[in-house]
Amino acid sequence: MPITPNSKTRRDFLKTAAFGAAVLGLNFSASHYSNILEAADQIDNQVGSADRSIVYVGTFKREPSKGIYAWKFDAATGTTDSLGLVADTMRPTFVALHPTRQFLYAVSRPTATDRQNIGVVLAYAIDSKTAKLTLLNSLPTRGIDPAYASVDLSGRNLMVANFGSNRGQGCVSVFPIKQNGSLADVSDVVNYSGSSVHPQRQTGPHSHAINVSPDNRFVLVADLGLDKIFLYRFDPKTGKLTPNDPPFASLQPGSGPRHFVFHPNGKFLYVVNELNSTLTIFNWSNATLKEVQSISTLPKDFTGTNSAATLQVHPNGKFLYASNRGADNIASFSIDAKAGTLDPIEFVSAQGKTPGSFSIDPSGSWMIVANQASDSLVLFRVDGKTGKLLNTGQSVDVGTPSCVRFLPVR
Repeated sequence: MPITPNSKTRRDFLKTAAFGAAVLGLNFSASHYSNILEAADQIDNQVGSADRSIVYVGTFKREPSKGIYAWKFDAATGTTDSLGLVADTMRPTFVALHPTRQFLYAVSRPTATDRQNIGVVLAYAIDSKTAKLTLLNSLPTRGIDPAYASVDLSGRNLMVANFGSNRGQGCVSVFPIKQNGSLADVSDVVNYSGSSVHPQRQTGPHSHAINVSPDNRFVLVADLGLDKIFLYRFDPKTGKLTPNDPPFASLQPGSGPRHFVFHPNGKFLYVVNELNSTLTIFNWSNATLKEVQSISTLPKDFTGTNSAATLQVHPNGKFLYASNRGADNIASFSIDAKAGTLDPIEFVSAQGKTPGSFSIDPSGSWMIVANQASDSLVLFRVDGKTGKLLNTGQSVDVGTPSCVRFLPVR
């Protein structure tokens, strides 16, 4: 899951990205360049620290949930204040934030059981005072059962991974983002076919995550059904994907790669594998992935059924966390600074069932775990020195939470 930088980091990145885009010949219009700098200046003026955030939460079922919910969060005290329902929409299972923090995007499918019809992607404007969301537009995702969305670092493109497979085919899609935050029709669609070894879960492709590389020059796609991480050269100006050479990295058959994140230093890629509950670690160099380790997300004495869900690297780059559904815990690992490899620290109860999503706040001091089957968000304190988690005993109720995102605010 992506980590939200502090205000200075994001401001500097936006200004550097705008300048770098001009140097690289991306042909930003003067108004687009100006908008990026204006957004950077707004961040400079509005955000004084990483202490205050809005927590946006996507949900999996229409009942008992009604859409996207939000809370105010104060990292200085670890307290939350409900803002209630901020967008009434059908099953917004995954949400993504724009780099300027002015827009939010969500993917949805019509019902919990409908995996035959094309999904929907929705674009929202964020009210900076109330955190409410105003729908800008919505478009079909061009694939079944969208599972993931992300915005490239230039803020020009939204990318969607469609999990569903129809007649043995699945796809990912790219949508240009207009200056007002709304979406234009797709600039590219990549289709997949094939299968892997799991007799129920891998009879076809199941794209489950899509993100850019740290330099925004490549796009990576994790496909659970094919046991592959696909690699594409990426043109932010046109929103086009071109197969890389090599075009993919293969994982152990039956792994089921679900989500992935880069280390803050940009040298390592971490993949969480749903089907065999492992983490695969790759070196990332010259647009090539080289596997260096595979490690279980589970305690050695665990004997039940489990599926690993998501992962995140701590902002300080020293620790990695992964969630387990079945064991219902959060696994903590230390990261070797030179090799990027992992060593287990502890396995902490999620204080609920089916922790499909979690997120660390921008200060690195807190983690919110979304227990989907327990209809709750649970707050943990994060020790930045040891990587250990402390259950605060604090939780809030929300029906079937499926995605957590922190948005730093004034």
